[in-house]
Amino acid sequence: MNRIVINSSKAPEPIGPYSQAIMVNGTLYVSGQIAIDREMGQLANEDVATEAHQVMRNLEYILHEAGLAFKSVVKCTIFLKDMDDFTVVNNVYGQYFTHHHPARETVQVSRLPKDARVEISCIAVKES
Repeated sequence: MNRIVINSSKAPEPIGPYSQAIMVNGTLYVSGQIAIDREMGQLANEDVATEAHQVMRNLEYILHEAGLAFKSVVKCTIFLKDMDDFTVVNNVYGQYFTHHHPARETVQVSRLPKDARVEISCIAVKES
């Protein structure tokens, strides 16, 4: 098995014993990202839209580090603290997946790390 750890210096460092992403045989598994702005060193949480944009930027940093882009994503999972935020987060998410729409589920959870409102993970595939 060809296993490569992917870490972007632009995305937040993991806050636990995990990697930002792992590439295995051309498939990238990206850990759930919350809205930590690495430059600021804190959660970008003015509102749920701001959080969602920062989460998507963090995913993009990791994808780019692996030589991929949003068009490479085949699956996402969105975790929301409050399902009432679904429409706002869905609208932000849609700005990043304009032509390619990966498979996805969205679930409400009781709590996220750092009391974030949004966390998103994804799986992307390198085209051969």
